[in-house]
Amino acid sequence: MSLRKAEFHSGLRPPLAPPGVFFFLLILLFLSTTTTEAGCSFPAIFNFGDSNSETGGFWAAFPAQRAPFGMTYFKKPAGRASDGRAVIDFLAHALGLPFLSPYLQSIGSNFSHGANFATAASTVLLPNTSVFVTGISPFSLAIQFNQMNELRVRVFEMSPQDNLPSTDIFAKALYTFDIGQNDFTSNLATIGIEGDEQFLPQVASQIAWTIKELYNNGGRTFMVFNLAPIGCFPAFLTILPHNESDLDEYGCMISYNNAVVDYNKLLKETLQQTRLELQNASVIYVDTHSVKLELFQHPKNHGFIYGTKACCGSGGGTYNYNPQVFCGNTKIINGTIVTSSACSNPQNYVSWDGIHATEATNKIIARAILNGSYFDPPFPLSHLCNLKPIG
Repeated sequence: MSLRKAEFHSGLRPPLAPPGVFFFLLILLFLSTTTTEAGCSFPAIFNFGDSNSETGGFWAAFPAQRAPFGMTYFKKPAGRASDGRAVIDFLAHALGLPFLSPYLQSIGSNFSHGANFATAASTVLLPNTSVFVTGISPFSLAIQFNQMNELRVRVFEMSPQDNLPSTDIFAKALYTFDIGQNDFTSNLATIGIEGDEQFLPQVASQIAWTIKELYNNGGRTFMVFNLAPIGCFPAFLTILPHNESDLDEYGCMISYNNAVVDYNKLLKETLQQTRLELQNASVIYVDTHSVKLELFQHPKNHGFIYGTKACCGSGGGTYNYNPQVFCGNTKIINGTIVTSSACSNPQNYVSWDGIHATEATNKIIARAILNGSYFDPPFPLSHLCNLKPIG
């Protein structure tokens, strides 16, 4: 059965192993006494991340996003690095919450049900460069955490106000992390996999430190998404050095994907240790990597036509990606006007612009998360919350 069919059917892998069953029963017993009739016990989401989960933060700080971004759902650019909704949009909807307002958006924001601190090109570690030089965002995880702290302080000073959450929401909220991809990829072409792996333990440690600090401020439920198989991304297949022998049967780069697996293992182990230190908290590792890898490897099994080819790009060919002309841009190259434009049918593509996913892909990823089969330890939201269908 296609992942796109039904509310969700996980044909990707079996559920996590039985040792977590006792944990699940305890959680189920607890939430059965705390969850309201309205459904889920999470009245808010606070998200930390990069372009994979931003809802307009970067573009609030640096207004420049243009069509065709947002073409599918919003019918205009809406701060998402996609043709439509991001995974975080689907998760919020399923929990009965509105789309998260970007913390950096000064006009029209409402933080009563959470906030989104994610911005495009953000890193976990503090950047040592400028957005105007390399494109890396100044809003690293440490800055996003400081923004969260500032919001919390203001809430306690100013609440109640219609556009701010109640003071008790920080203990009840769901905290999500979808960040680290730019730490992994930003210097990969120059320092290689071995150079990359030397500082990745700092990335996992910084995420764990942030969780502990949020815990000290009252947070109790944390979900951390692992890294995607970047060896299957059209952009990196185009720009990263590799030989034909490094490509697997699906056209993905073996060495780079193996490096991602190594980091994900490290992240999982780091979160396991963090969980031991915060025993009355839920620290959940979310294996979205497996979902994305399946879609890249078997796109046609899930309603797609193209796996490793970008919808929005230029040049056609195997990947339809030109690193000199990003999606929505036009540039003169060797006297020729080159425009990176969108395909007419993004629902047929796993990849939107060579780096980010289409809305159709994001919807499948969200369904997999909501099903709960990709959590470690088990935390099946579909049993614990009266989830709304995401359509």
